[in-house]
Amino acid sequence: MGSVTTLQVFLSEVVGTGLLILLGAGVVANAILPRSKGFDGGWLLINFGWGLAVFVGVYAAFRSGAHLNPAVTLGLFVAQEPFASRTVDGETMATVDPTFANLLVYFGAELLGAFLGAVLAYLAYKKHFDEDADPATKLAVFSTGPAVRSYSWNFVTEVIATFVLVFWVVGAGMTPSGLGPLAVALVVVGIGASLGGPTGYAINPARDLGPRIAHAVLPIRGKGSSDWSYAWVPILGPLVGGALGGLAGSIYL
Repeated sequence: MGSVTTLQVFLSEVVGTGLLILLGAGVVANAILPRSKGFDGGWLLINFGWGLAVFVGVYAAFRSGAHLNPAVTLGLFVAQEPFASRTVDGETMATVDPTFANLLVYFGAELLGAFLGAVLAYLAYKKHFDEDADPATKLAVFSTGPAVRSYSWNFVTEVIATFVLVFWVVGAGMTPSGLGPLAVALVVVGIGASLGGPTGYAINPARDLGPRIAHAVLPIRGKGSSDWSYAWVPILGPLVGGALGGLAGSIYL
């Protein structure tokens, strides 16, 4: 991995993805949980909250290129672009190569970070989770769900939305740290506002799976099912979209 060690990459992605989910799940909790000061804040509050969560996560994970998302990692792997890079005397030097072993390091770190971030969000809103609320509302803080359940079409939505994200990442700067945190944040806000309605725009397998696992294991009062029958959609959809985005980005751009 050159000047960046495997441990540094792993911890960078854990911290960055953890902050992403803490703030992302936090804004959802603020908008939908009973007696929260942000209750009924609406879809745009959630969109901008997630965008700012990306902003913070990208800054925090600068050492690893701030993927925060297995779909981004897979897209860069398919495009064979560096996972992270640094500039020395005006020359860009790759520090993390797009190998299969490094791919697994990123995947593991992103999933762990997402789980930990979800746990912290739960702790921050513990008393609100203790309030009476529909179990689906409590699950929605952690993971995505469709507005209209149709597994095949929900899958298509996630593929399209993630394709947009990864195609843009590959084309505009190869890694989020090279693009600038604000630019990435605004793209995520735009995707949420435009394509998020059908599925809640996971566009990130770790973002959905890590918190869904947290929901399953945490002692949340009246939590109900973790909806594992739907869980494959926000995992496979973004992975397919990320791979296609990386391939298209490498060819077209």
